[in-house]
Amino acid sequence: MPPTKTAYVCLPCRASYKQPYDDDRRRVCPRCAEELIHVGSAFAAPRRRDTDAWRTLAVLLHAGVRFHKGCGFDGPGYRPRTLREVRERMTYAARTGTPFVQALVLREPPWPDAVGGPVRRRGPGRRSSR
Repeated sequence: MPPTKTAYVCLPCRASYKQPYDDDRRRVCPRCAEELIHVGSAFAAPRRRDTDAWRTLAVLLHAGVRFHKGCGFDGPGYRPRTLREVRERMTYAARTGTPFVQALVLREPPWPDAVGGPVRRRGPGRRSSR
């Protein structure tokens, strides 16, 4: 059986590569020779021109968040997609003392109690983006 491939990312080049997983081997970007970051097999790279998405991804990766499949192959779980979502979770973590990594992967933190802002409600006819 062939080895399963997983994703590696080069943040300076904004490039993603699927390669067989080998814990002992150091991966290097073919464009810039920087070390690649192992992000997991459930990773979908943003478009190269989408600088905000790559900045969001950089924050997640530097915090230690990865994109590995969970039990039962249900995907990696929730990950923020915008800088606004990252900032909201940073504020929540700072005000509550929650570790930053845990706050990043919360789908819906209890905002009103922890952040002190109004309850966010969707008006009639508005749908969630997820």
